[in-house]
Amino acid sequence: MARAHRDRTAPDPRVDPRGEPFLGTRFAAPARPPTFLRRARLTDRLDQGLRTPLTLVDGPAGAGKTLLVADWAAHLDRPVAWLTADPADRAPGLFWAYLLQALLAAGLGPSPGIGSPAHPASVDRALLARLAADLAGRADPAIVVVDEFERVPTPDIAGQLEFVLHHAAAGLRLVLVTRSEPLLPLHRHRTAGTLTEIRGAELAFTVEEAATLLASHGLRLTEDAAHALVRRTRGWAAGLRLCALAARQSTDPERCLKEFEAGHSVVADYLLAEVLSRQPAGTQDLLLRVSVVERFRPGLADALTGRCDAERILARLRRENAFIEPLGQTWYRLHPLFAEILRAHLRVRHPGLETELHRRAARWLSRSGSLTETLAHGCAAGDWEFAARALVDDLAIGRLFTGHCPDDLGPPFARMTAGADSPARELVLAARELAGRDLGHGLARLQHAAQLLDGDGADQAPERLGCALLEAFAARLTGAPDRAERAAALARDLSRYVPAERLDRHPELLALLLAHVGSARLWAGHIEEARAALAEAVTRQGGAATALPRQDALGHLALIDWLAGRTAGAERRALAALREADRYGLPAPARSAVGRLVLAAVAVERDELDAAQALLDQVAADGDGTADPVVAAGRALAAARLLLARGDPGAAVAVCADRAAAAVASPWAEDHAALIASAARLADGDPRAAAAALEPVDRRLPDCAVAAARARLAAGDTRAALGLLDALPAAVGPALTVRAALVRAEAADRAGDAPAARRLVARALREAYRERLRRPFAEAGPWLRPLLATAPAHDWLAAGGGGARDEPGLRPAPVVEELSPRERDVLHRLAQLMSTEEIAADLYVSVNTVKTHLKSVYRKLSVNRRADAVRRARALRLL
Repeated sequence: MARAHRDRTAPDPRVDPRGEPFLGTRFAAPARPPTFLRRARLTDRLDQGLRTPLTLVDGPAGAGKTLLVADWAAHLDRPVAWLTADPADRAPGLFWAYLLQALLAAGLGPSPGIGSPAHPASVDRALLARLAADLAGRADPAIVVVDEFERVPTPDIAGQLEFVLHHAAAGLRLVLVTRSEPLLPLHRHRTAGTLTEIRGAELAFTVEEAATLLASHGLRLTEDAAHALVRRTRGWAAGLRLCALAARQSTDPERCLKEFEAGHSVVADYLLAEVLSRQPAGTQDLLLRVSVVERFRPGLADALTGRCDAERILARLRRENAFIEPLGQTWYRLHPLFAEILRAHLRVRHPGLETELHRRAARWLSRSGSLTETLAHGCAAGDWEFAARALVDDLAIGRLFTGHCPDDLGPPFARMTAGADSPARELVLAARELAGRDLGHGLARLQHAAQLLDGDGADQAPERLGCALLEAFAARLTGAPDRAERAAALARDLSRYVPAERLDRHPELLALLLAHVGSARLWAGHIEEARAALAEAVTRQGGAATALPRQDALGHLALIDWLAGRTAGAERRALAALREADRYGLPAPARSAVGRLVLAAVAVERDELDAAQALLDQVAADGDGTADPVVAAGRALAAARLLLARGDPGAAVAVCADRAAAAVASPWAEDHAALIASAARLADGDPRAAAAALEPVDRRLPDCAVAAARARLAAGDTRAALGLLDALPAAVGPALTVRAALVRAEAADRAGDAPAARRLVARALREAYRERLRRPFAEAGPWLRPLLATAPAHDWLAAGGGGARDEPGLRPAPVVEELSPRERDVLHRLAQLMSTEEIAADLYVSVNTVKTHLKSVYRKLSVNRRADAVRRARALRLL
């Protein structure tokens, strides 16, 4: 587990959020064929588009959009970032990762601090804000072309693009090439004059252009024939080119064009009859078979056909521009329309063959190292055993947990069922169940997989290593530290039997294992051992791949600091955990809840109760983490302390009593539950019961000793109270030293030693000031007020808020995510007591847009009301 990994302080620029290499061909504009016709009227329109932030080139498939924009970009005297969209880009994280890489490839890369999405399915708004701000600061606008944008028709991506486009201001010129209307507020852009549009009608070839195009193919038409062809094709570029290519092969081109004009109105009929049928039988067979894959090489084509002539055939087809497109490095793809037509024809001509072709593609791709494509084709073939084994053998099973690429690895396996005596299938099914927190089914699957893995050593090392990871995760979720330790020891042993390059390719596996073991150790109360494992997990390199275990480990380290009374240290680590999650855009369900729970507990100590409640609400909104006993205990303790602070001891005890089931009890969870029970009894005026609640643990945990001392003092047993305090260890956190000093001060006050009491209160104030600990003073009772009246300056004590007193001057917890410029605009108008409708009118946006901004402002400021938002913003000097 102590393997060395390559040091990468920033996301690896060579891999996307799925862990797959970026496809460089997606950043290159396609080459124009020799017969390409440059149409000045359209390139002039594109030049004019540089005056507006958004240019839309919208037309049907084959309208010549891509080649038009590619030619225009090639003739500009400035760099252009090009991105060809892909169906996988429906996942926002993947789309933005590729778009950032496109900027880098064009030499327009954003600043290094922008970050990169870690999760294919989502991207953090803070990352987009940083990107927009970076673009807005450019002297010359970045020109970005997104081709085939219709492949990502999601409202989320459209909204994110609009956000960046708006806030980048003059620093971005976005050109969208699409077949369909994008989900952008085009009406607003039209009204503001910020949109240049080239639609299908403009893209259509005129008669003169069509005649010139056909002439470049060696075809001379009469004026009437050209008019007829343009009328029938409606100037559709692909139709004209298809006609030209077919007519060139005919002995009577004029007649060929007339027959097409008269008898073929469907492009599929034309392609099948006039293009596919004109190819030799072997070429037809190859085209039909490669239509099942998104991209192919000669070797893959040979595997699909069972022959060895693909390289020669593909070279010829490429030279003839016969509907295949080179992608570089000997990769090709079919024209999308052509591929669709071929697949449909394949099903008619060879029923059932498509499944076998997917199976062959999966096996060939597994040898080429493309895991995502391997799994896609293996699952499409229904070859679950092969797909599951490919995932497990590659050591990629951890990617089902990291939020790294579930869109690629999760859904393909959604239809998979158990297979007889298949440990790989059982492991993948167990991972799927455990990732969804279905412990019942997940543990049963895992147990069955372990029974099937009866070998030892190298022969089953990948399966056993995957099983060890799942065992550690299951141990964490069930609170079984011994089981986690056995899994960790087994993983250390097995790591010797797997190729080092495979471990290096999947750094998330060992990072996850360390985080799980550290959490299990923490639950068991093995604090130093837990700290060691968690600290090692934090130092694991791997960029986006290890972002989740790193932020998880940071959150647990923050909890350890909080349990020790080190409030400021706990806050720093918790905020670091949240920053790590924000940097890589981890989605809410994948984020560890521990960091926010620690921040909530810190907020209670500072008497910032509204902020604490907002953090607890955010944890609940992000997803239920009670399946993890550490998270469940942390959530119960933070909520119970908040309820005590708000004067509801009964509810606090009830919350603490609702504990998650675990294999072993957690000492610190039990001790803190006793603390809550004791505090509740003391609040109810029964100090003897409060002391009795802590008797079993009052010398085991410093927190309990201090609370027991306070309870015994309240019961009149000063000697016992001071004895407990005298036995405290020297190295305790400020939260404990402040409370201990206040107990001693109360004892001195009761004994009539006013000078000693004042000295102790002053010491407590000095200790508390550094970390803004207000709650100990609020808990102390009425005896403290006269002493505070004579104490040094302590105005900061009144800066808490949101409790039973609802005192003004709230000093909120730090805002993790910055407000966007538009959110600040809304906030400033909110401070001017403007209504939602007035804000909308003043900013020239809709009321719904204002409401959306308000929700975001409330979330970022951890408030629920307008007045609280304004007060909090002023405290943070945002107003």
